[in-house]
Amino acid sequence: MDGHDGRDADRRAAVDGAVERFLALVGPGDPDLLAAALEIARAADPEADTDAARAELDVLADGVGDLDGLVRRLYVEAGFRGDRVDYYDPRNSSLTEVLTRRVGIPITLAVVCLEVGRRAGVALEPVGMPGHFLVHPVGSDLHLDPFTGELLDRDRCVRRFRESTGVGRDVPFDDALLAPIGTEAVLVRMLTNLRGIHRSRGDLAELGWVLRMRLGLPGVSAVEVAELAEVRGRRAAFREAATLLDEWAEVLPRDAEALHRHARRWRAHLN
Repeated sequence: MDGHDGRDADRRAAVDGAVERFLALVGPGDPDLLAAALEIARAADPEADTDAARAELDVLADGVGDLDGLVRRLYVEAGFRGDRVDYYDPRNSSLTEVLTRRVGIPITLAVVCLEVGRRAGVALEPVGMPGHFLVHPVGSDLHLDPFTGELLDRDRCVRRFRESTGVGRDVPFDDALLAPIGTEAVLVRMLTNLRGIHRSRGDLAELGWVLRMRLGLPGVSAVEVAELAEVRGRRAAFREAATLLDEWAEVLPRDAEALHRHARRWRAHLN
């Protein structure tokens, strides 16, 4: 094995380790958001310094006493901002990169807000509004836009929703879209963002670990299972692709016929 092959093998092993730790975290339910988000970052970059990320969150929270102080610390003093230049840069979905670069997308910037708030005693909760992730200060009528650092009233939340989704005024806004979501839903959304990025780039190696993590969380669809099988099949792991599909056919009985059919297709490559 030459040096390049050895480095590739080491990277694959490191990514596998991050996936395994992530699945161990989410398996029992109610996972630790920071720990899981840092494993996503380590899968993207096995050299990511997660200890430094935790220390940076401690520094950012030091001296913050309320919501206004948190917003001032993050968006004025520390200079966090949304990436308007290259929104779909994968680094924007890595918490360690966001903490280093001070640039991200709404959901990773929301995780920064949530974790700084938790350390500072500022009660915040995640809101998975379609198109634009928000943070809700508990007990407040306002929502924090983590992309800009602005505090929004309901009307401005509705405007942001319509701007980000393209939904017109003929469709009424449902206030349920502003309800807080759980940690698992936050992680699903983080991985769904990465899935879209790597799928559009045709990066099978990155797409593979993203989907492996996704299948450890609730609400898995047959499409996601078939996509992971496709990743394996296109890398000539035909038996593994077929086995995955057959296993998930037992979990998703409504899609069992289609999944078994896909499995037979991949097994045919073994003949």
